[in-house]
This record gives sequence, structure tokens and C-alpha cells, in this order.
Amino acid sequence: MFARNRIYITGEQQERISRAKILLAGAGLGSVIAESMLRIGFQNITVIDGDKVELSHLNRQNYTRGDIGNEKVHSLKNRLKQINPSANIRVENIFLTEENLQQYINDFDIAVNTIDFSSDAPFLFDKKCAEMKIPVLHPYNLGWAAALIILTEESEPLTKIQPGFQNFELAAVEHIIEYCKKYLDDEPLWLRDILKEYANEPEKLSPPQLSVGAALAAALSTLVACRLTLKRPIRLFPEIYYLES
Repeated sequence: MFARNRIYITGEQQERISRAKILLAGAGLGSVIAESMLRIGFQNITVIDGDKVELSHLNRQNYTRGDIGNEKVHSLKNRLKQINPSANIRVENIFLTEENLQQYINDFDIAVNTIDFSSDAPFLFDKKCAEMKIPVLHPYNLGWAAALIILTEESEPLTKIQPGFQNFELAAVEHIIEYCKKYLDDEPLWLRDILKEYANEPEKLSPPQLSVGAALAAALSTLVACRLTLKRPIRLFPEIYYLES
């Protein structure tokens, strides 16, 4: 299956990737990341989410109309097993909360945090992973772009952006814009315009997202997961990865 990975990835590296244990906290954006990671060779993937597939998810998440109304984790597991039947895909059909997340964070090599910022659960997830020395990837779907933040026990915590979860996504995008302006010499003004328009919407709606941003976020997450697995240098928060279409 991975014959076309040759030259880019050696046989020994492919074996190391296949043994790495990945935890995906969330099966929205995580559904796209899971397939990208599976296709490059990660074969031990655990996905945790209690959500069901809705029609509005189909513009960017890895589901079909036949999945609508079904639990995301079971639909995703079926798809991943169709791609690689020998992969070890484990799922938990629950929402990670402040009360239960500790029991699900155990012997993983890399975690991907896409938990909604509707409580302090994302911060507590990061804290527990840091205690267990598990690197955490925070991917962001920015429509026509994507960003990735990596946390370890050595990095600064995500609360450096903002200590509370209220409107955290907006604060995170502001951090990304300022980072691009300061360090990449390329301020994404279009993203600031999107941010302003979203903040001024009369209704309280979920942030707008595109399939392009999901694909770019999955690419960044897969790239960094490989670099972590192969012990290559990575950028730690407050530095970020940013990729624009």
C-alpha cells in the first residue's frame, strides 16, 4: 500500500510511522486529518467524539450523505477500515469533557486536539498531555488557509493567547494573523476581514470553514506528526505553522 511513499520515506521510517499511536480528540476536522495520517502510514489511530453527522458538516468533513444521522466515529472508522483493513482503528462515541477526559489520555505518542472551545476541556486536555509528555497538535481551518500550533511540556501553554475559552477561536486567529505579520512578513489582511465580518454577524453562529482549510490543516498535521515520529525539529508554540492556498 505504501510503495509510492518510497524515497520520501524509507522503509525504516515507514515502520516507525506505522507503530506510532495517534489520539484524535474530535471527529470533525479530525476526520480529514485521520484519513491523511492513515494514507501516509499511521496505523494506530484512536478517535473520540460523541457527535453525529449533519448535512452542514459535508462541506468540509470526511463524511457522505449516507452518514447523516450516524455517529461520526463509527462512520469514520468504517471509511478508514475500507482504506486500510489492517489498521488498528479504535473509537469512543463520547464527548470529551472536563470530568472524563483524563481516563482517555494514556499511552499515545501524539494527540490532535480539535475539541470545541465551549468549556475549559481543550486546555485541560493539553495540560494532561503535557503531564504525560504527549505532544499536542492544534489545527485550525481558516477557510482559504490553515494553521497549526504544537504544544509540548517544553512549550508555552495555549492559554498564553487567552486564559479563558470564551471567544477563544477569535483570539487564536488574531494570534495567527499577528504571527504572520511579525515573523513571515505577510499579514493575511483577507483573514482579518473575514474575522471582522464573522464577529459582526447578528446571530451567534459557528465559524465559517471550507474544505480547502480542512485539507491544508490535515496536510500540516500529517507533516508535523511525521516529523515528531521521526525525531525531526518542529516549531513549538508560540511559533506556528501557516499554509495558505
